[in-house]
Amino acid sequence: MNAELLTIGDELLIGQIVNTNSVWMAQQLNMAGISVIHMSSVSDKKQAIISALDDASKRADVVLITGGLGPTKDDITKTTLCEYFNTYLVEDHDVLNDVTEFFSKRNKGVSVINRKQAEVPFGCKVIRNKNGTAPGIWMKKNHVHFISMPGVPYEMKGMMLEDIIPKFKKMYELPFIIHKTILTQGIGESILCELISDWEDGLAEKNIGLAYLPSPGLVRLRLSSKGFDESELKNKIDLEVEKLTPLIGKFIYGQENYGEKQPKLEDILGKLLLDKKLKLGLAESCTGGYISHLITSVSGSSSYFNGCVVPYHNEFKHSLLNVDQSIFTTSGAVSKDCVTAMVKQTLIKFNANVAIAVSGIAGPNGGTSEKPVGTTWIGVAFKEKVITKQFVFGDDRLRNIETAAITAMNMLRKLILNIED
Repeated sequence: MNAELLTIGDELLIGQIVNTNSVWMAQQLNMAGISVIHMSSVSDKKQAIISALDDASKRADVVLITGGLGPTKDDITKTTLCEYFNTYLVEDHDVLNDVTEFFSKRNKGVSVINRKQAEVPFGCKVIRNKNGTAPGIWMKKNHVHFISMPGVPYEMKGMMLEDIIPKFKKMYELPFIIHKTILTQGIGESILCELISDWEDGLAEKNIGLAYLPSPGLVRLRLSSKGFDESELKNKIDLEVEKLTPLIGKFIYGQENYGEKQPKLEDILGKLLLDKKLKLGLAESCTGGYISHLITSVSGSSSYFNGCVVPYHNEFKHSLLNVDQSIFTTSGAVSKDCVTAMVKQTLIKFNANVAIAVSGIAGPNGGTSEKPVGTTWIGVAFKEKVITKQFVFGDDRLRNIETAAITAMNMLRKLILNIED
């Protein structure tokens, strides 16, 4: 079964709100065995909505619509559906009771405009709204299901989880859609593609799809397959992951199971520090405390994080971390010598077992021909062992900061686990 998601509202098209509904719905539908083949957003204009419904009906078995079901004049989804299905609005007694009860619980009466919420297209199947006043509308045309829901996320989610998905599971024998994502860091998308080319070529005959999902400092590899034997699908994908690991194992830092929270490096590093009873100290220059922010975003990080110093100016690299002044004139603040001194002193300053030090040129200014914008030195230390490495990330300041932070955390993770580059 194929689904299309249609969101209605000018606020989406002008970027006033983010369309989180479609992301959530797509995930829930995939986990139920329904493939999403298309997403679109249209304005609050009748003809635009009708055209979108026509187009969707040619592609999908079910069209899920959100938005435009409110009682105000700009909410035209119900009247547009009436025109599309050649029907008219009628007042639904059960919905009117729901609306009356909703306002009664809040010690309010039902106004004329709120009573209009009880009007639904004649001949539709009503989806009761347990979290609001606008009912859902389920209609069918030429074997295509059209389901319209409120745009308010928690109202839509209630209908999806309690009514729509359970009904489709009863109506159809739905396949399993399995996704597993391998998380990598420290390798670019193109180089990764070259390393795993032969392995990737063998996936199609096993009915497994592969997608590359790059983001600053990371590349996620999603393996997907579809069928009616869940155990067989999972085993098939797990077997391919086993084959992949020897090829790129040193770049893999975790796995993501679809529908579950994506493991983040700060979570993985934090658990490692906690399990090994290690204490972490940070010295951040170009990242300006961003690594500290990531580390402390994890609940319980006080168990392993001792503190951070942000010696942005060279004067404070010297006064706070005892970096020798001569380093600034000979090697410079963005250098192996500087981060080596910083990371060693961070261990001492914070009485830590492990430490990270970062110094770089985040940009967009400050670069030279020898050290262009994006040049970053990262040092990590685990007890007496120190590893330093130079990177040139790029021209974008915020992206450089984010990439440096992710890279630094993974360098420390690999040092602790004795994973060699």
